[in-house]
Amino acid sequence: MTDADTAAAPGWQGQPHEVVERDGVRYTLLGTAHVSQASVEAVRDAVQSGAFDAVAVELDPQRLQAMTDPDALAKMDLVQVIRNGKTALFAANLALAAYQRRLAEQLGIEPGAELKRAVMEARQRELPVHLIDREVGLTFKRAADRLGFWQRAKMGGGLLAGLFVDEEVADHDIEKLKQGDILASSFSEFASDSPELYDTVIAERDRYMAARLRESHGDAREVLAVVGAGHLQGLAHHLREEPRGPQAVREELEALPKKSDTPWFTIALAVFVLGGFAWGFYRGGLDVGSDLLLQWVIATGALGAIGCAVAGGHPLSILVAFVASPITPLHPALASGTLSALTEAWLRKPTYADFMALRDDVQHITGWWKNRVARVLLNFFLTSLGTAIGVWTGGLKMLGTLFG
Repeated sequence: MTDADTAAAPGWQGQPHEVVERDGVRYTLLGTAHVSQASVEAVRDAVQSGAFDAVAVELDPQRLQAMTDPDALAKMDLVQVIRNGKTALFAANLALAAYQRRLAEQLGIEPGAELKRAVMEARQRELPVHLIDREVGLTFKRAADRLGFWQRAKMGGGLLAGLFVDEEVADHDIEKLKQGDILASSFSEFASDSPELYDTVIAERDRYMAARLRESHGDAREVLAVVGAGHLQGLAHHLREEPRGPQAVREELEALPKKSDTPWFTIALAVFVLGGFAWGFYRGGLDVGSDLLLQWVIATGALGAIGCAVAGGHPLSILVAFVASPITPLHPALASGTLSALTEAWLRKPTYADFMALRDDVQHITGWWKNRVARVLLNFFLTSLGTAIGVWTGGLKMLGTLFG
């Protein structure tokens, strides 16, 4: 659709859109700006027009729940999040929520309000609603897997920093949102010099949403798909041209690279540490062996416990961190941060009020220690960091003792 056509067209048809027909289904792709009241009104008009018998939106179930259910966080089982190894993902989602909160306060409109409106209008008219975007956690994981160590550290550090800052969102990020993608705007600082990240956050999702549209239309023959304007061209292209079946495409884009079942790093570390102890006892007797063992326990245990203490951990959580930190680096299924965080969550169970205040509290430094949910997350990260530093410190001391 040309700019002249867009300017002349009435109502929602004046918004950027593409029409694609495939397999007997007519898909109308409505491109929106995620921070525009005009987009909200265009979506409302499109759904109310009666021209469509199904509505698809650029959301996954988790993001829709966060938008429509104020109590979604309060219903979360924090202990299960920690046990299932999803603490980092939970923190990343918090960073995204904090970013969206700052946008809402700055611009006076909730990011993605037009997507929420599309769902509400469709449900009021009893139209099928299809959530076609890939789960945000899966996108985070695939993005992280494609990045090198330093890029991954930069991305993680940037996301965590986003939890603390309370400054206005930069103009260039707002422009990205006007072009239509919340995740792209969130990652803009890193995506500019990372083709892998751009491909995962934008291009892959174009393919994924095209596959989901083909897969989920059901009996509908006129489908309205509400997506960010930044996805419009790519989505239309894949919807027209993709030769493979939608299920095969979706499964490919949901798959995570298979990691080795053998934890080589943990095995190597265990061999080094335990071998160092054995060598110390064998060559230097009880004094040298005991000294090596004590150095390792103090380096890892003390630094893990200090990390937990800095996070405001309960005395018993600090004790767990101290006991666990010398052991967990040698076992692939254990992590000192997980054990201390679980202890903290058990001893100081977060309340409903903690969950409800979480998005606001994490935007202020003091809120991390005041809010029990945030403090558990802080416990996990700082205990893990302390243990990691302790492993390097203890390992270097062991080398110095053995070969110095």
